[in-house]
Amino acid sequence: MATVAFIGLGNMGGPMAANLVKAGHKVVAFDLAEASRSQAEADGATIAQSAAKAVEGANVVVTMLPAGKAVLSVWQEIVPAMDKGTLIIDSSTIDVDSTRKAHALASKHGVLSVDAPVSGGTGGAKAGTLTFMCGGEENAFQTAKPVLEKMGKKIVHCGGAGAGQGAKICNNMILGISMIAVSEAFALAEKLGLSHQALFDVASTSSGQCWSLTTYCPVPGPVPASPANNDYKPGFAASLMLKDLLLAKDAASSVHASTPLGVHAASIYKSYEDAGHGGKDFSGIVNFLRHPAVAP
Repeated sequence: MATVAFIGLGNMGGPMAANLVKAGHKVVAFDLAEASRSQAEADGATIAQSAAKAVEGANVVVTMLPAGKAVLSVWQEIVPAMDKGTLIIDSSTIDVDSTRKAHALASKHGVLSVDAPVSGGTGGAKAGTLTFMCGGEENAFQTAKPVLEKMGKKIVHCGGAGAGQGAKICNNMILGISMIAVSEAFALAEKLGLSHQALFDVASTSSGQCWSLTTYCPVPGPVPASPANNDYKPGFAASLMLKDLLLAKDAASSVHASTPLGVHAASIYKSYEDAGHGGKDFSGIVNFLRHPAVAP
């Protein structure tokens, strides 16, 4: 089994690292937060004193960080310390430009690199059922795949450097738009006197069917496992949805693509976050659409 350095042990990275431990890998981990380090140690990881120390002797390095700036900063610290031919995987969701700069840095130092953002939320991270959208050279992807399979159930090679981030941004733009559409429909149905279950029973078996409705229904009742039944405790926070929609907006601008619904969805989630609800699950946008000024 490989020795894996894992840097970034938050709500997603922590469970992902724990699954690598369960799969039999030696995991050497680092995070700036003491609580995250303590949890990773309890899960069986060895805690390093720094990111640079974590990668010493590692066959594979995984980073899971909040923004492109953080990824580039950490990679600039650790990539020069890695042996040539070592693999580094970034599973953060960041801008495509930063991702391509990270790949270029790895290539300069003879290190294999894959961008592999994820879909599946904290539940998928814990269950090991994430989808990984991967960008990078074919040999790097094939090296990464056995490691990613210990943390996810679907591993897709989307293309060259940055293609994984591109796929993630496009996917989450669809998700953000569709969640608003489903939420608007339920808000309208309520005013028309329809029950949540009635609309769900019709739309879930008709042309309105989509993941935001059938798996993550934004109102309590029809889908018991959805956050709507747990006071919108986040599987995927609204602030993270806004981050991804803004990444999509910036990416569209950089290539002169027209994404009017994506831009409008970002503005709606920005208003929701500004009202103090960025920590709620993104499906809680239904409350904002009902009563924008007083959303719970």
